[in-house]
Amino acid sequence: MFIAADAGAGSGGFLGLILPFVLMFAVFYFLLIRPQQKKQKQRNLMLSQLKKGDKITTIGGMHGTIVELTDDTVVLRVNDATKITFERSAVNSVISSAAASSDS
Repeated sequence: MFIAADAGAGSGGFLGLILPFVLMFAVFYFLLIRPQQKKQKQRNLMLSQLKKGDKITTIGGMHGTIVELTDDTVVLRVNDATKITFERSAVNSVISSAAASSDS
């Protein structure tokens, strides 16, 4: 009779130890992991939709227009005579799209 009462208290203690860790993981997932995954998915979509004529900014702050594009590299025209090659992953944001510019 005394042994059965201890076994019941032991299993409740285990749940009491595990529950805070489960709650901490849930908080980390919804506040840190999930938003970062959504941000990464948006960045990958932006990188996959790059095309010639897009005006972009690189991670280093260089502004330019895409002249050539491959799977791994982007060639930017910085001014009338200067072309610079960057890794595609160095693109930070698209300022204006070629499709939006041609529609206007």
